[in-house]
Amino acid sequence: MWRMIPAATSSAGPFAAIGDVVGTIWTNAVTPVEAPPQLMVLGMCAVALVVVLFRPLWHVTRHVITIAHEASHGLGALFTGRKLEGIRLHSDTSGLTVSRGKPRGPGMVITAFVGYVGPGLIGLGAAWLLKLGYAVGLLWLLVVLLALLLLQIRNWFGLWSILVSGTALVFVTWFLEPAVQSAVAYAVTWFLLLGAVRPVFELQVQRSRGRARTSDADMLARLTGVPGLFWVAMFLLVTLGALALGGAWILGVAL
Repeated sequence: MWRMIPAATSSAGPFAAIGDVVGTIWTNAVTPVEAPPQLMVLGMCAVALVVVLFRPLWHVTRHVITIAHEASHGLGALFTGRKLEGIRLHSDTSGLTVSRGKPRGPGMVITAFVGYVGPGLIGLGAAWLLKLGYAVGLLWLLVVLLALLLLQIRNWFGLWSILVSGTALVFVTWFLEPAVQSAVAYAVTWFLLLGAVRPVFELQVQRSRGRARTSDADMLARLTGVPGLFWVAMFLLVTLGALALGGAWILGVAL
């Protein structure tokens, strides 16, 4: 049974108190926890699937996928040597990441490609941490990533989205019971894995209706000369692969 491990208390002042809090967070983040019952894991999968498939819920929770999508564009830009200018998140669940650099070339291709596959790959990394037993560590890592992303947000709605998401995660990791923390970690991971797939289908539907001429797939088509449908297929292949592998890790299934 996992429990919160308190850091040593101190009365040396506010800096010591802050150190105690950081120590407590670090200790619990790097302490593996027992895997939850399989029934709970499957239950969180079912919850995530309902959230993804039920349109009213998806309309709200899709903002989480947008955050992961735009953050992936940002990471792609930074890793390829481009200068990240900022990220905007919009109330219609769209987003925009602006980076400066060469208008063509591998860096631009990678930056454009990683958006749609990013949520699935983040979910795959989360599944790997769950496989190792770091459910609480995963939640705190997400808090840190959101805090770093906050530095690049350039509009009020984006600021609000990141703050709400981060506050919710801090509340779960600091105040709720270990069983609830574990359930949330699994639910978030399943949601990232499952939720990464639906936007790819939505993208192709929009493209078939001529409403997505500036989409990532069409941008990649202009950059590479390869048809946009190929890139949509690549998005789908990667997200489905991440779902299959991540699901296997979570469920303990050998591939």
